Amino acid sequence: MKPGKELLFCALGGSGEIGMNVNLYGCDGKWLMVDLGMTFGANEYPGTELVFADLDFIEERRKDLIGIVLTHAHEDHIGAVPYFAQELGVPLYATPFTAKLVNEKLEEAGNAKEITLNVIDHLDRFELGPFGIRYVPLAHSIAEGNALLIDTPYGNIFHTGDWKLDDEPLIGTPATQQELTAIGDAGVLALVCDSTNVFNPKASGSEGAVRTALLEEVARHHGKRVVVTTFASNVARLQTLGEVAKATNRKLCVAGRSLDRIIRTGQACGYLLDLPERVDFDTAMSLPRGEVLILATGGQGEARAALARIAEDTHPIALEASDVVLFSSRQIPGNELAIGRIQNRLAARDVVMVTDRQSEIHVSGHPGRPELEALYSWIRPQILVPVHGEVRHMKEQGRLGKSCGIKQVVVQENGDLVRLAPGKPGKIDEVRAGRLILDGDIISPADGEAMVMRRRLAQNGLAIVVLDGKGRVHVESIGLPLDEDYDEFVEEAQQDVKVALSKLKGGQRHDRDVVVEAARLAARRAAQRWSGKKPQVRVILADH
Repeated sequence: MKPGKELLFCALGGSGEIGMNVNLYGCDGKWLMVDLGMTFGANEYPGTELVFADLDFIEERRKDLIGIVLTHAHEDHIGAVPYFAQELGVPLYATPFTAKLVNEKLEEAGNAKEITLNVIDHLDRFELGPFGIRYVPLAHSIAEGNALLIDTPYGNIFHTGDWKLDDEPLIGTPATQQELTAIGDAGVLALVCDSTNVFNPKASGSEGAVRTALLEEVARHHGKRVVVTTFASNVARLQTLGEVAKATNRKLCVAGRSLDRIIRTGQACGYLLDLPERVDFDTAMSLPRGEVLILATGGQGEARAALARIAEDTHPIALEASDVVLFSSRQIPGNELAIGRIQNRLAARDVVMVTDRQSEIHVSGHPGRPELEALYSWIRPQILVPVHGEVRHMKEQGRLGKSCGIKQVVVQENGDLVRLAPGKPGKIDEVRAGRLILDGDIISPADGEAMVMRRRLAQNGLAIVVLDGKGRVHVESIGLPLDEDYDEFVEEAQQDVKVALSKLKGGQRHDRDVVVEAARLAARRAAQRWSGKKPQVRVILADH
Protein backbone atom coordinates (compact mmCIF):
# COMPACT_ATOMS: atom_id res chain seq x y z
CA MET A 1 0.00 0.00 0.00
CA LYS A 2 1.21 3.46 -0.93
CA PRO A 3 -0.25 6.25 1.24
CA GLY A 4 -2.56 8.55 -0.67
CA LYS A 5 -3.77 12.01 0.31
CA GLU A 6 -4.16 10.86 3.89
CA LEU A 7 -2.37 10.37 7.19
CA LEU A 8 -1.82 6.75 8.24
CA PHE A 9 -0.37 5.05 11.30
CA CYS A 10 0.81 1.47 11.63
CA ALA A 11 2.78 -0.20 14.42
CA LEU A 12 4.90 -3.18 13.42
CA GLY A 13 6.08 -3.64 17.00
CA GLY A 14 5.28 -2.32 20.47
CA SER A 15 1.48 -2.39 20.26
CA GLY A 16 0.18 -5.43 22.06
CA GLU A 17 3.50 -5.90 23.86
CA ILE A 18 6.00 -3.90 25.90
CA GLY A 19 9.19 -3.49 23.90
CA MET A 20 10.27 -3.89 20.26
CA ASN A 21 8.87 -0.49 19.25
CA VAL A 22 8.55 0.13 15.51
CA ASN A 23 6.03 2.74 14.32
CA LEU A 24 5.18 3.92 10.81
CA TYR A 25 3.46 7.09 9.63
CA GLY A 26 2.25 7.31 6.05
CA CYS A 27 1.40 10.51 4.21
CA ASP A 28 1.18 11.63 0.58
CA GLY A 29 2.99 8.61 -0.84
CA LYS A 30 5.75 8.44 1.78
CA TRP A 31 6.46 6.48 4.95
CA LEU A 32 8.29 7.66 8.06
CA MET A 33 9.57 5.21 10.69
CA VAL A 34 9.78 6.17 14.36
CA ASP A 35 12.11 3.90 16.36
CA LEU A 36 13.51 0.52 15.42
CA GLY A 37 13.68 -1.51 18.60
CA MET A 38 13.96 -5.08 19.76
CA THR A 39 13.15 -7.18 22.79
CA PHE A 40 15.05 -9.97 24.47
CA GLY A 41 14.44 -13.66 23.94
CA ALA A 42 12.01 -15.44 26.23
CA ASN A 43 11.16 -19.03 27.09
CA GLU A 44 8.98 -19.39 24.01
CA TYR A 45 12.10 -18.95 21.84
CA PRO A 46 14.62 -21.39 23.38
CA GLY A 47 18.23 -20.78 22.43
CA THR A 48 17.73 -17.20 21.27
CA GLU A 49 18.58 -13.83 22.81
CA LEU A 50 17.08 -11.16 20.57
CA VAL A 51 13.61 -10.75 19.06
CA PHE A 52 12.75 -8.26 16.30
CA ALA A 53 9.63 -7.03 14.58
CA ASP A 54 9.05 -8.50 11.14
CA LEU A 55 9.67 -5.56 8.80
CA ASP A 56 8.50 -7.27 5.62
CA PHE A 57 5.71 -4.74 5.06
CA ILE A 58 8.01 -1.72 4.98
CA GLU A 59 10.90 -3.56 3.34
CA GLU A 60 8.65 -4.13 0.33
CA ARG A 61 7.99 -0.37 0.29
CA ARG A 62 11.49 0.84 1.16
CA LYS A 63 11.58 3.10 -1.92
CA ASP A 64 8.83 5.13 -0.24
CA LEU A 65 10.49 5.15 3.20
CA ILE A 66 12.22 8.48 3.79
CA GLY A 67 13.89 8.11 7.18
CA ILE A 68 14.03 6.58 10.64
CA VAL A 69 13.71 8.98 13.58
CA LEU A 70 14.84 7.64 16.95
CA THR A 71 13.25 9.01 20.12
CA HIS A 72 15.83 7.76 22.64
CA ALA A 73 18.52 5.16 23.23
CA HIS A 74 16.80 2.32 25.05
CA GLU A 75 17.22 -1.06 23.38
CA ASP A 76 13.50 -1.46 22.78
CA HIS A 77 13.70 1.65 20.58
CA ILE A 78 17.13 1.34 18.88
CA GLY A 79 18.27 -2.27 19.35
CA ALA A 80 17.31 -3.49 15.87
CA VAL A 81 19.10 -0.65 14.05
CA PRO A 82 22.38 -2.55 13.41
CA TYR A 83 20.46 -5.50 11.95
CA PHE A 84 18.04 -3.72 9.60
CA ALA A 85 19.05 -0.10 8.94
CA GLN A 86 21.44 -0.94 6.11
CA GLU A 87 18.85 -3.08 4.35
CA LEU A 88 16.20 -0.37 4.69
CA GLY A 89 18.67 2.07 3.15
CA VAL A 90 17.39 5.34 4.62
CA PRO A 91 19.01 7.94 6.90
CA LEU A 92 18.74 7.79 10.68
CA TYR A 93 18.00 10.83 12.86
CA ALA A 94 18.82 11.09 16.58
CA THR A 95 19.92 13.53 19.25
CA PRO A 96 23.62 13.40 20.28
CA PHE A 97 23.55 10.87 23.15
CA THR A 98 21.32 8.47 21.22
CA ALA A 99 23.37 8.96 18.06
CA LYS A 100 26.62 8.14 19.82
CA LEU A 101 25.26 4.90 21.25
CA VAL A 102 23.75 3.96 17.88
CA ASN A 103 27.03 4.69 16.12
CA GLU A 104 28.87 2.39 18.53
CA LYS A 105 26.39 -0.37 17.66
CA LEU A 106 26.92 0.23 13.95
CA GLU A 107 30.70 0.19 14.40
CA GLU A 108 30.47 -3.13 16.21
CA ALA A 109 28.28 -4.49 13.41
CA GLY A 110 30.75 -3.23 10.81
CA ASN A 111 28.24 -1.21 8.80
CA ALA A 112 28.62 2.32 10.19
CA LYS A 113 30.07 3.61 6.89
CA GLU A 114 27.09 2.30 4.92
CA ILE A 115 24.46 4.08 7.05
CA THR A 116 23.82 7.81 7.23
CA LEU A 117 23.33 8.92 10.83
CA ASN A 118 22.17 12.53 11.22
CA VAL A 119 22.76 14.12 14.63
CA ILE A 120 20.06 16.61 15.60
CA ASP A 121 21.78 18.67 18.28
CA HIS A 122 19.07 21.30 18.54
CA LEU A 123 15.30 21.45 18.83
CA ASP A 124 14.69 23.12 15.49
CA ARG A 125 12.23 21.63 13.04
CA PHE A 126 13.59 19.50 10.20
CA GLU A 127 11.75 18.16 7.17
CA LEU A 128 11.45 14.68 5.73
CA GLY A 129 9.16 14.63 2.71
CA PRO A 130 5.66 15.66 3.80
CA PHE A 131 6.63 15.47 7.48
CA GLY A 132 7.98 18.32 9.58
CA ILE A 133 9.62 17.00 12.75
CA ARG A 134 10.73 18.59 16.00
CA TYR A 135 12.19 16.91 19.06
CA VAL A 136 10.42 17.79 22.31
CA PRO A 137 12.49 16.81 25.39
CA LEU A 138 10.62 14.85 28.05
CA ALA A 139 11.85 13.21 31.25
CA HIS A 140 12.60 9.48 31.10
CA SER A 141 15.03 7.01 32.64
CA ILE A 142 17.76 7.80 30.12
CA ALA A 143 19.47 10.92 28.86
CA GLU A 144 17.74 12.75 26.01
CA GLY A 145 14.35 11.11 26.13
CA ASN A 146 12.23 12.85 23.52
CA ALA A 147 8.75 13.13 22.16
CA LEU A 148 8.27 14.04 18.50
CA LEU A 149 6.03 16.79 17.23
CA ILE A 150 5.27 15.73 13.66
CA ASP A 151 3.39 18.18 11.47
CA THR A 152 1.67 16.99 8.30
CA PRO A 153 -0.78 18.48 5.79
CA TYR A 154 -3.56 16.74 7.72
CA GLY A 155 -2.70 17.82 11.25
CA ASN A 156 -0.07 17.57 13.96
CA ILE A 157 0.94 14.39 15.76
CA PHE A 158 2.45 14.35 19.24
CA HIS A 159 4.34 11.05 19.52
CA THR A 160 5.43 10.76 23.15
CA GLY A 161 8.06 8.04 22.99
CA ASP A 162 8.76 6.89 26.56
CA TRP A 163 8.20 9.63 29.10
CA LYS A 164 7.22 10.80 32.57
CA LEU A 165 6.83 14.08 34.40
CA ASP A 166 9.67 14.99 36.77
CA ASP A 167 10.20 18.31 38.53
CA GLU A 168 13.75 17.25 39.47
CA PRO A 169 15.07 15.07 36.64
CA LEU A 170 18.80 15.69 37.47
CA ILE A 171 19.80 15.18 33.80
CA GLY A 172 18.38 17.27 30.96
CA THR A 173 15.66 19.91 30.85
CA PRO A 174 12.23 18.54 29.92
CA ALA A 175 9.60 20.68 28.22
CA THR A 176 7.56 22.66 30.71
CA GLN A 177 3.82 22.67 31.21
CA GLN A 178 3.71 26.01 29.43
CA GLU A 179 5.63 24.67 26.42
CA LEU A 180 3.42 21.59 26.17
CA THR A 181 0.30 23.71 26.52
CA ALA A 182 1.54 25.89 23.66
CA ILE A 183 1.82 22.76 21.50
CA GLY A 184 -1.78 21.95 22.39
CA ASP A 185 -2.84 25.53 21.63
CA ALA A 186 -1.44 25.15 18.10
CA GLY A 187 -3.65 22.11 17.60
CA VAL A 188 -2.87 18.40 17.87
CA LEU A 189 -4.73 15.93 15.71
CA ALA A 190 -3.40 12.77 17.38
CA LEU A 191 -1.57 11.90 20.59
CA VAL A 192 0.33 8.61 20.17
CA CYS A 193 1.11 7.76 23.75
CA ASP A 194 3.05 5.38 26.02
CA SER A 195 0.69 3.06 27.93
CA THR A 196 3.17 1.11 30.10
CA ASN A 197 2.17 2.42 33.54
CA VAL A 198 -1.49 3.25 32.98
CA PHE A 199 -2.57 1.03 35.88
CA ASN A 200 -0.39 2.96 38.32
CA PRO A 201 -2.73 5.30 40.27
CA LYS A 202 0.20 7.46 41.38
CA ALA A 203 2.71 9.60 39.54
CA SER A 204 5.94 7.80 38.70
CA GLY A 205 8.08 9.85 41.09
CA SER A 206 11.19 11.99 40.77
CA GLU A 207 14.87 11.20 40.35
CA GLY A 208 15.44 13.83 43.02
CA ALA A 209 13.52 11.70 45.53
CA VAL A 210 15.59 8.67 44.51
CA ARG A 211 18.77 10.61 45.19
CA THR A 212 17.59 11.39 48.71
CA ALA A 213 16.59 7.77 49.36
CA LEU A 214 19.84 6.33 48.00
CA LEU A 215 21.90 8.74 50.07
CA GLU A 216 20.00 7.76 53.22
CA GLU A 217 20.23 4.06 52.42
CA VAL A 218 23.96 4.00 51.70
CA ALA A 219 24.73 6.15 54.75
CA ARG A 220 22.68 3.78 56.91
CA HIS A 221 24.95 0.85 56.10
CA HIS A 222 28.03 2.33 57.71
CA GLY A 223 31.02 0.01 57.63
CA LYS A 224 29.46 -2.34 55.08
CA ARG A 225 30.43 -2.96 51.48
CA VAL A 226 27.54 -1.68 49.34
CA VAL A 227 26.70 -2.76 45.79
CA VAL A 228 24.06 -0.87 43.79
CA THR A 229 22.60 -2.40 40.65
CA THR A 230 20.61 -0.24 38.26
CA PHE A 231 19.85 0.10 34.56
CA ALA A 232 23.13 1.11 32.92
CA SER A 233 21.33 3.54 30.60
CA ASN A 234 19.92 5.62 33.48
CA VAL A 235 22.42 8.46 33.33
CA ALA A 236 20.60 10.43 36.02
CA ARG A 237 20.90 7.45 38.40
CA LEU A 238 24.62 7.19 37.66
CA GLN A 239 24.94 10.90 38.39
CA THR A 240 23.13 10.33 41.69
CA LEU A 241 25.34 7.41 42.68
CA GLY A 242 28.44 9.48 42.00
CA GLU A 243 27.08 12.16 44.33
CA VAL A 244 26.17 9.53 46.94
CA ALA A 245 29.71 8.13 46.83
CA LYS A 246 31.14 11.58 47.48
CA ALA A 247 28.67 12.40 50.24
CA THR A 248 29.34 9.14 52.10
CA ASN A 249 33.12 9.27 51.61
CA ARG A 250 33.20 6.13 49.53
CA LYS A 251 35.32 5.38 46.48
CA LEU A 252 33.36 4.48 43.35
CA CYS A 253 33.94 1.16 41.57
CA VAL A 254 32.09 0.18 38.38
CA ALA A 255 31.54 -3.47 37.42
CA GLY A 256 30.03 -4.08 33.99
CA ARG A 257 30.90 -3.19 30.40
CA SER A 258 27.53 -1.60 29.68
CA LEU A 259 28.05 0.79 32.61
CA ASP A 260 31.51 1.66 31.28
CA ARG A 261 30.03 2.32 27.84
CA ILE A 262 27.24 4.56 29.12
CA ILE A 263 29.63 6.55 31.32
CA ARG A 264 32.00 7.00 28.39
CA THR A 265 29.19 8.03 26.05
CA GLY A 266 27.57 10.30 28.62
CA GLN A 267 30.80 12.15 29.32
CA ALA A 268 31.43 12.59 25.58
CA CYS A 269 28.01 14.27 25.38
CA GLY A 270 28.57 16.55 28.37
CA TYR A 271 26.97 14.43 31.11
CA LEU A 272 28.57 12.87 34.21
CA LEU A 273 31.49 15.26 34.03
CA ASP A 274 31.74 15.53 37.81
CA LEU A 275 31.56 11.78 38.40
CA PRO A 276 34.24 10.91 40.99
CA GLU A 277 37.33 9.06 39.88
CA ARG A 278 36.73 5.33 39.77
CA VAL A 279 38.88 2.65 41.39
CA ASP A 280 39.61 -0.79 39.96
CA PHE A 281 38.48 -4.07 41.47
CA ASP A 282 41.73 -4.77 43.32
CA THR A 283 41.73 -1.33 44.91
CA ALA A 284 38.06 -1.66 45.83
CA MET A 285 38.72 -4.96 47.60
CA SER A 286 41.69 -3.53 49.50
CA LEU A 287 39.69 -0.61 50.93
CA PRO A 288 37.91 -0.82 54.29
CA ARG A 289 34.43 -2.26 53.66
CA GLY A 290 32.65 0.98 54.43
CA GLU A 291 34.78 3.05 52.05
CA VAL A 292 33.66 1.68 48.68
CA LEU A 293 30.44 1.94 46.66
CA ILE A 294 30.16 -0.53 43.79
CA LEU A 295 27.93 -0.03 40.73
CA ALA A 296 27.14 -3.37 39.09
CA THR A 297 25.20 -4.54 36.05
CA GLY A 298 22.80 -7.46 36.27
CA GLY A 299 19.77 -6.24 38.19
CA GLN A 300 17.51 -8.14 35.77
CA GLY A 301 19.12 -11.47 36.54
CA GLU A 302 21.38 -11.64 33.48
CA ALA A 303 23.51 -14.76 33.94
CA ARG A 304 26.73 -13.25 32.59
CA ALA A 305 26.43 -9.82 34.21
CA ALA A 306 28.51 -8.65 37.14
CA LEU A 307 25.88 -9.14 39.86
CA ALA A 308 25.27 -12.79 38.95
CA ARG A 309 28.99 -13.49 39.14
CA ILE A 310 29.25 -11.62 42.43
CA ALA A 311 26.37 -13.71 43.79
CA GLU A 312 28.14 -16.90 42.64
CA ASP A 313 31.44 -15.68 44.13
CA THR A 314 33.19 -15.90 40.75
CA HIS A 315 33.84 -12.16 40.37
CA PRO A 316 36.78 -10.11 41.69
CA ILE A 317 34.22 -8.15 43.72
CA ALA A 318 33.44 -10.24 46.81
CA LEU A 319 30.66 -9.88 49.35
CA GLU A 320 30.39 -11.24 52.87
CA ALA A 321 27.58 -11.67 55.37
CA SER A 322 25.87 -8.36 56.25
CA ASP A 323 27.20 -6.60 53.13
CA VAL A 324 24.47 -4.87 51.15
CA VAL A 325 23.01 -4.97 47.62
CA LEU A 326 20.59 -2.20 46.63
CA PHE A 327 18.31 -3.01 43.68
CA SER A 328 17.79 0.48 42.22
CA SER A 329 15.66 -0.85 39.38
CA ARG A 330 12.31 -2.49 38.81
CA GLN A 331 11.73 -6.06 37.77
CA ILE A 332 10.96 -6.20 34.06
CA PRO A 333 8.07 -8.67 33.54
CA GLY A 334 9.50 -12.04 32.61
CA ASN A 335 12.71 -11.59 34.59
CA GLU A 336 11.28 -12.47 38.01
CA LEU A 337 12.70 -16.01 38.13
CA ALA A 338 16.18 -14.95 37.03
CA ILE A 339 16.25 -12.12 39.57
CA GLY A 340 14.93 -14.45 42.25
CA ARG A 341 17.75 -16.92 41.62
CA ILE A 342 20.37 -14.24 42.18
CA GLN A 343 18.62 -12.88 45.25
CA ASN A 344 18.41 -16.38 46.71
CA ARG A 345 22.14 -16.90 46.18
CA LEU A 346 22.85 -13.61 47.93
CA ALA A 347 20.44 -14.44 50.74
CA ALA A 348 22.14 -17.81 51.28
CA ARG A 349 25.33 -15.88 52.02
CA ASP A 350 23.48 -13.54 54.45
CA VAL A 351 23.89 -10.52 52.16
CA VAL A 352 21.34 -7.82 52.96
CA MET A 353 19.14 -6.75 50.03
CA VAL A 354 17.01 -3.64 49.63
CA THR A 355 14.55 -3.09 46.76
CA ASP A 356 12.15 -0.32 45.86
CA ARG A 357 9.57 -2.09 48.04
CA GLN A 358 11.53 -1.16 51.15
CA SER A 359 12.85 2.23 50.09
CA GLU A 360 12.25 4.72 47.27
CA ILE A 361 15.53 3.83 45.61
CA HIS A 362 13.91 3.50 42.19
CA VAL A 363 11.17 5.27 40.24
CA SER A 364 9.70 4.36 36.88
CA GLY A 365 10.46 6.19 33.67
CA HIS A 366 6.85 5.84 32.46
CA PRO A 367 3.77 7.91 33.32
CA GLY A 368 1.20 6.91 35.89
CA ARG A 369 -2.44 7.97 35.57
CA PRO A 370 -1.97 11.49 37.03
CA GLU A 371 0.76 12.20 34.48
CA LEU A 372 -1.32 10.92 31.60
CA GLU A 373 -4.25 13.06 32.71
CA ALA A 374 -1.99 16.11 32.93
CA LEU A 375 -0.61 15.57 29.43
CA TYR A 376 -4.13 15.14 28.02
CA SER A 377 -5.12 18.49 29.53
CA TRP A 378 -2.11 20.25 28.00
CA ILE A 379 -2.01 18.63 24.54
CA ARG A 380 -5.81 18.33 24.07
CA PRO A 381 -5.67 15.96 21.09
CA GLN A 382 -8.62 15.15 18.87
CA ILE A 383 -7.51 11.50 18.74
CA LEU A 384 -5.71 9.28 21.26
CA VAL A 385 -3.71 6.30 19.95
CA PRO A 386 -2.31 4.22 22.83
CA VAL A 387 0.95 2.36 22.05
CA HIS A 388 3.82 0.77 24.00
CA GLY A 389 1.81 -1.70 26.04
CA GLU A 390 0.03 -5.00 26.09
CA VAL A 391 -3.59 -4.96 24.96
CA ARG A 392 -4.78 -4.51 28.54
CA HIS A 393 -2.60 -1.42 28.96
CA MET A 394 -3.72 0.15 25.70
CA LYS A 395 -7.41 -0.56 26.33
CA GLU A 396 -7.14 0.97 29.78
CA GLN A 397 -5.45 4.07 28.43
CA GLY A 398 -8.24 4.35 25.88
CA ARG A 399 -10.80 4.33 28.67
CA LEU A 400 -8.78 6.88 30.64
CA GLY A 401 -8.52 9.17 27.63
CA LYS A 402 -12.25 9.05 27.03
CA SER A 403 -12.95 9.82 30.69
CA CYS A 404 -10.75 12.90 30.31
CA GLY A 405 -12.72 14.19 27.35
CA ILE A 406 -10.77 12.90 24.35
CA LYS A 407 -13.55 12.23 21.90
CA GLN A 408 -11.86 9.76 19.55
CA VAL A 409 -9.73 6.81 20.68
CA VAL A 410 -8.16 4.25 18.36
CA VAL A 411 -6.84 1.16 20.15
CA GLN A 412 -4.79 -0.75 17.60
CA GLU A 413 -2.36 -3.65 17.61
CA ASN A 414 0.71 -4.56 15.57
CA GLY A 415 -0.24 -4.79 11.92
CA ASP A 416 -3.39 -2.66 12.14
CA LEU A 417 -3.33 0.04 9.47
CA VAL A 418 -5.09 3.08 10.87
CA ARG A 419 -6.22 6.16 8.97
CA LEU A 420 -6.00 9.24 11.19
CA ALA A 421 -7.19 11.74 8.58
CA PRO A 422 -9.18 12.73 6.65
CA GLY A 423 -12.50 11.50 7.94
CA LYS A 424 -13.30 9.43 10.98
CA PRO A 425 -10.16 7.78 12.39
CA GLY A 426 -10.02 4.00 12.54
CA LYS A 427 -8.57 0.76 11.25
CA ILE A 428 -8.81 0.33 7.50
CA ASP A 429 -6.68 -2.76 6.87
CA GLU A 430 -4.22 -5.25 8.31
CA VAL A 431 -0.63 -5.72 7.17
CA ARG A 432 1.92 -8.40 7.93
CA ALA A 433 3.34 -8.01 11.43
CA GLY A 434 5.18 -10.84 13.13
CA ARG A 435 8.39 -11.61 14.96
CA LEU A 436 11.88 -12.49 13.88
CA ILE A 437 14.54 -14.02 16.10
CA LEU A 438 18.31 -13.88 16.14
CA ASP A 439 19.15 -17.58 16.31
CA GLY A 440 22.91 -17.92 16.51
CA ASP A 441 24.06 -15.72 13.62
CA ILE A 442 20.87 -16.09 11.58
CA ILE A 443 17.73 -13.97 11.65
CA SER A 444 14.76 -16.23 11.03
CA PRO A 445 10.97 -16.24 11.54
CA ALA A 446 9.92 -16.81 15.14
CA ASP A 447 7.26 -19.25 13.89
CA GLY A 448 9.65 -20.97 11.45
CA GLU A 449 10.27 -24.71 11.29
CA ALA A 450 13.51 -24.54 13.29
CA MET A 451 11.91 -22.83 16.29
CA VAL A 452 8.76 -24.96 16.15
CA MET A 453 10.94 -28.09 16.19
CA ARG A 454 13.08 -26.76 19.04
CA ARG A 455 10.00 -26.13 21.16
CA ARG A 456 8.80 -29.67 20.49
CA LEU A 457 12.19 -31.07 21.40
CA ALA A 458 12.23 -29.06 24.62
CA GLN A 459 8.75 -30.30 25.47
CA ASN A 460 8.95 -33.96 24.53
CA GLY A 461 12.53 -34.97 23.73
CA LEU A 462 13.91 -36.91 20.78
CA ALA A 463 14.10 -40.55 19.71
CA ILE A 464 16.38 -41.77 16.93
CA VAL A 465 15.82 -45.00 15.01
CA VAL A 466 18.59 -46.41 12.82
CA LEU A 467 17.72 -49.13 10.28
CA ASP A 468 20.85 -50.67 8.79
CA GLY A 469 19.25 -52.51 5.87
CA LYS A 470 20.11 -55.95 7.27
CA GLY A 471 17.13 -56.17 9.53
CA ARG A 472 18.91 -54.69 12.52
CA VAL A 473 17.30 -51.83 14.46
CA HIS A 474 18.97 -49.43 16.87
CA VAL A 475 17.01 -46.94 19.03
CA GLU A 476 18.33 -44.09 21.15
CA SER A 477 16.53 -41.28 22.93
CA ILE A 478 17.42 -37.89 24.32
CA GLY A 479 15.38 -36.05 26.92
CA LEU A 480 12.99 -38.82 27.96
CA PRO A 481 12.57 -39.39 31.74
CA LEU A 482 13.76 -43.02 31.59
CA ASP A 483 17.00 -43.07 33.55
CA GLU A 484 16.41 -46.36 35.37
CA ASP A 485 14.29 -47.97 32.66
CA TYR A 486 16.28 -46.81 29.65
CA ASP A 487 17.75 -50.17 28.62
CA GLU A 488 14.39 -51.91 28.91
CA PHE A 489 12.73 -49.14 26.87
CA VAL A 490 15.35 -49.41 24.12
CA GLU A 491 14.99 -53.19 23.92
CA GLU A 492 11.21 -53.02 23.69
CA ALA A 493 11.19 -50.09 21.23
CA GLN A 494 13.61 -51.93 18.93
CA GLN A 495 11.41 -55.01 19.02
CA ASP A 496 8.30 -52.90 18.30
CA VAL A 497 9.99 -51.39 15.25
CA LYS A 498 10.99 -54.83 13.95
CA VAL A 499 7.41 -56.08 14.38
CA ALA A 500 6.01 -53.01 12.59
CA LEU A 501 8.38 -53.50 9.66
CA SER A 502 7.61 -57.23 9.44
CA LYS A 503 3.96 -56.41 8.86
CA LEU A 504 4.68 -54.43 5.69
CA LYS A 505 3.43 -56.15 2.55
CA GLY A 506 5.03 -56.56 -0.86
CA GLY A 507 6.24 -53.30 -2.35
CA GLN A 508 5.76 -51.48 0.96
CA ARG A 509 8.97 -53.07 2.22
CA HIS A 510 10.93 -51.23 -0.45
CA ASP A 511 9.12 -47.88 -0.21
CA ARG A 512 11.41 -45.68 1.84
CA ASP A 513 8.62 -43.36 2.96
CA VAL A 514 6.45 -46.26 4.13
CA VAL A 515 9.36 -47.87 6.00
CA VAL A 516 10.30 -44.62 7.72
CA GLU A 517 6.74 -43.89 8.80
CA ALA A 518 6.17 -47.39 10.16
CA ALA A 519 9.38 -47.24 12.19
CA ARG A 520 8.63 -43.72 13.41
CA LEU A 521 5.16 -44.58 14.69
CA ALA A 522 6.31 -47.77 16.40
CA ALA A 523 9.14 -46.00 18.24
CA ARG A 524 6.90 -43.11 19.24
CA ARG A 525 4.23 -45.45 20.63
CA ALA A 526 6.88 -47.27 22.65
CA ALA A 527 8.22 -44.00 24.03
CA GLN A 528 4.74 -42.85 24.99
CA ARG A 529 4.00 -46.18 26.65
CA TRP A 530 7.17 -46.01 28.75
CA SER A 531 7.37 -42.28 29.50
CA GLY A 532 4.04 -40.62 28.80
CA LYS A 533 5.84 -38.35 26.33
CA LYS A 534 5.43 -38.09 22.56
CA PRO A 535 8.97 -37.36 21.38
CA GLN A 536 10.05 -36.23 17.96
CA VAL A 537 11.30 -39.31 16.14
CA ARG A 538 13.94 -39.33 13.42
CA VAL A 539 14.47 -42.47 11.35
CA ILE A 540 17.82 -42.97 9.64
CA LEU A 541 18.13 -45.51 6.85
CA ALA A 542 21.68 -46.82 6.68
CA ASP A 543 22.90 -48.85 3.68
CA HIS A 544 19.56 -48.44 1.88
